[in-house]
Amino acid sequence: MKDSGVKWIGQIPDSWSTIRFKDKYVNQKEIAGQKSVDYERLALTLNGVIKRAKDDSEGLQPKEFDGYQVIHENDFIFKMIDLQNISTSRVGLSPYVGLVSPAYIRFSPRIDNQYNKFVYYFLMSMYYNCVYNNLAGNGVRSALNATDMGQFVIPYPSIDIQRQIVNFIENKLTKIEDLIANQQVQIEKLKEYKQAVITEAVTKGLDKTAPMKDSAVEWIGNIPENWSVKPIKSLFSFGKGLPITKADLRPSGIKTISYGQVHAKYNKSAFIDEQLYRFVESRYLQTNADSLVKKGDFIFADTSEDIEGSGDFVYIDIDDLIFAGYHSLVLKSLSSSDNKYLAYLFMSSLWKRQLWREVYGIKVFSITRSLISKTTAILPPLDEQHQIADYLDKKCADIDNLIKIKQQKIEKLQEYKKSLIYEYVTGKKEVA
Repeated sequence: MKDSGVKWIGQIPDSWSTIRFKDKYVNQKEIAGQKSVDYERLALTLNGVIKRAKDDSEGLQPKEFDGYQVIHENDFIFKMIDLQNISTSRVGLSPYVGLVSPAYIRFSPRIDNQYNKFVYYFLMSMYYNCVYNNLAGNGVRSALNATDMGQFVIPYPSIDIQRQIVNFIENKLTKIEDLIANQQVQIEKLKEYKQAVITEAVTKGLDKTAPMKDSAVEWIGNIPENWSVKPIKSLFSFGKGLPITKADLRPSGIKTISYGQVHAKYNKSAFIDEQLYRFVESRYLQTNADSLVKKGDFIFADTSEDIEGSGDFVYIDIDDLIFAGYHSLVLKSLSSSDNKYLAYLFMSSLWKRQLWREVYGIKVFSITRSLISKTTAILPPLDEQHQIADYLDKKCADIDNLIKIKQQKIEKLQEYKKSLIYEYVTGKKEVA
């Protein structure tokens, strides 16, 4: 082995050489202009370069594609902006001819039909190891340009060895991805089971022999004979979150539950995660009492990017001084400080469908006081509410623990995938 001359690469086999990226690839930019109608649209994702419909409205959408650039099969494309974000896609080797954003950086092979997959996996290893984010030394750069990228040093064995390594890596990756997919399927089944357990408990109770009656509400069906159905507006008054922006948040002060904690996209639980607390100055106490919450209250996100997120909430199950933050709607309990049963009811997709039938949006789905006021809730007697909540606390904790174990397995497989690629594209391990 010999020193590669690059700290993060370390030692490479004696028979390998190193190249600069620009030795084998050239930066080019070919704007489509009026020929844009002749090309399909492509996008760089975490799963590589994929085809994307021109009328796909997700994310930023141009009015026309004349300003997009053309890439060809076997070209590299890079997204090297906003490097502080370590979870976005960075590198793609295109299997297609098509259009991509002009913000992407394109490099084409200097020789036709050049074998590029080994270099691709090396560049992906740079991404996995956050090398792009730290090329400035002590600081994090916000962007890299084509000149920066041309200077990348890359280990470069013979093409025969490159092919052997790539074949080995891809065979291993197929097996790893199959294992990951299997774990993800099991996680989805557990989530479905959890939803079924919650729905059964909050609509039918724990006593399977209890006599039933017609609830006279279409979405509910039959309920235990001693249960009732009440409109939400008879159980809660309503408030709004603080009229503030992110700029008003502080590192300390009065605790605030803002959009990031309420929305399930960021907080997977309907219960408070103290790690997500933000804070505001105490002066808001004088003029925004309507935004304060207490134990037994609920904070709903007032917007969602998708319909399934409509109805996401956080239940306040602690005694503390807490504000509802921006983009939220508060349900203030009129009678009880223990509404955990209702928290589980609100978690059920059966209850949320009341909202989903009414809410409308294209890019943003809004939840209003008027909309929630129209919904109804199933209410067992208080002692049964407590029994159901206690039962679901334990049952859901057991299911969540199983999900956590499977997520940890996925994380270990992802880490193994990253280390596997690194070890073989830098020659630390040889293909047998």
